[in-house]
Amino acid sequence: MTRRILVVTHEGRPEAVQAADRVTAALREQGIEVVRDGTAEGCELIIVLGGDGTILRAAEDAREHDLPLLGVNLGRVGFLAEAESEALPDVVTRVVARDYTVEERMTLDVVVTAPDGTEQHGWAVNEAALEKGERARMVETTIGVDGRGLSSFGCDAIVLATATGSTAYAFSGGGPIVWPDVEALLLVPIAAHALFARPMVVGPHSALEVEVLPHGDIDAVLFCDGRRRIDVPPGSRITVRRGSHAVRLARLAEVPFSGRLVAKFDLPVQGWRGRPA
Repeated sequence: MTRRILVVTHEGRPEAVQAADRVTAALREQGIEVVRDGTAEGCELIIVLGGDGTILRAAEDAREHDLPLLGVNLGRVGFLAEAESEALPDVVTRVVARDYTVEERMTLDVVVTAPDGTEQHGWAVNEAALEKGERARMVETTIGVDGRGLSSFGCDAIVLATATGSTAYAFSGGGPIVWPDVEALLLVPIAAHALFARPMVVGPHSALEVEVLPHGDIDAVLFCDGRRRIDVPPGSRITVRRGSHAVRLARLAEVPFSGRLVAKFDLPVQGWRGRPA
């Protein structure tokens, strides 16, 4: 049976298109059928050439078809990527040999219930971010866990994230970094006007809830991974639970997450165990 691989790239970046051309040619030389930015049906793997945004786009196909994806970073940080652009020849060699492992990452299932009881559904790898619909006003919210209210406040946004997303929007908002093998849900208020509006981490069997207070007159909007939008009118309730479908990431090396943090954020580690400054 002919092997088939989907190659996804950022078409707006010439270097990404050129990299995709090289990967495509190398795989075809090995007798592997390559699909470029098409359907993932019938494929064994998705190779993504770009930044985290491109990887999150490809994650939609990966989740739908239960396929692993392998990211090659051509962006800035590329936290979800497994390799940098200079490693492309090795990436091709390892893919041809099927020399990689697969790691599952927890996702979020999102339900937005409107005041009339209608529901909209979404999902996310990194986060579901509730944001105010009007720049000059705060969105008035109340938050809860497992059906119990915790606090009410106005804010610019609330980020509901996975451990994977803890290094993305939630991190920028002052949330904690959570190791990706920790199955947890994070809630991180952004610019909240309240005494108690600290980031929270709860277990994978809990449900995070955010209600947009009905006495407010500002619509809010919920963005899942910055890609999928759900409008949230006043009086709506957002419920976030552990996702029913994981996203699978192909890994080429067993690098500790601490090493990835140091490399991606260029963290100073001088002095660690006698390392010279």
